[in-house]
Amino acid sequence: MSNLLKVSSSPHVRAKDDTTRIMLYVILALMPTTIFGVINFGLRALLLVVVCVLTCVVSEYLFELAVGKKSTIKDLSAAVTGLLLGLNLPYTLPVWQAVLGSIFAIVVVKMLFGGIGQNFMNPALGGRAFLVISFAATMTHFEYDGVSGATPLQLLKNGESVNTLDMLIGRTGGTIGETSALCILIGAIILILLGVIDLLIPGIYILTFVAFITLFGGHGFDTAYIVAHLCGGGLMLGAFFMATDYVTSPITPAGKVLFGICLGVLTGLFRLFGNSAEGVSFAIIFSNLLVPLIEKVTVPRAFGVVKEKKTKEVKANE
Repeated sequence: MSNLLKVSSSPHVRAKDDTTRIMLYVILALMPTTIFGVINFGLRALLLVVVCVLTCVVSEYLFELAVGKKSTIKDLSAAVTGLLLGLNLPYTLPVWQAVLGSIFAIVVVKMLFGGIGQNFMNPALGGRAFLVISFAATMTHFEYDGVSGATPLQLLKNGESVNTLDMLIGRTGGTIGETSALCILIGAIILILLGVIDLLIPGIYILTFVAFITLFGGHGFDTAYIVAHLCGGGLMLGAFFMATDYVTSPITPAGKVLFGICLGVLTGLFRLFGNSAEGVSFAIIFSNLLVPLIEKVTVPRAFGVVKEKKTKEVKANE
């Protein structure tokens, strides 16, 4: 037999990009947002982001060392989790709380469920949700230029006017990485051009959200109001960098559409009718939990398989 014939398990066709390279692309795409966040909020923001990244990496290393698993910190997924978590925190948050959130994100949300590829929700958002529930006062305290005040979304919810140009550029209060919609969009374009994500999930998410607030926001199709909602809060960051997470989003085309619709509806519900002015984090988490059901109902039928029909005898017996 020719030695050119080799027997191996699938997959037989492999992509050129491995996990490490994809995570490196994500880190690169997050750099505009991270750099602007540091410029906008100062070195305290940089400290918080660095602490989150280091804590996530060390937590994953120590957990795998404790349970006797091979270290996976070189795949950079822990670093990405730390970076995303840091960008989702107010720069005034105490460092020890950021450490706790990072440990929770890696150990509880990711590693206890089997590590990368096994987590049931986005680890960074899991860590953020833990901090919001545990330390609501510090997680909802926002300052800009040394002055504490309401975020643009809170002003919108209170019926006050906002400066949409400032929200687009990022000259507002908020978490470290959510303020500049422009920088987030630059990062999103990088991910799209590198082939890391496509526009299906974020596109459906944004369109559904726009439709929801147009119908139920009380302002009709007011472009200034819609743009303010799109630029405010973590919608752009969540849509392009967290809703598109490979592990916690559907893989079927129809599933991605349904997932995006769920995200848009839930974000609209939380923002318009909830107690908080924001809702992206919990919308993505709830939608992550729905992914197994979404994939079950949207999986395409195998080629050549037809649905079995009940015979008249079986129907009569029923």
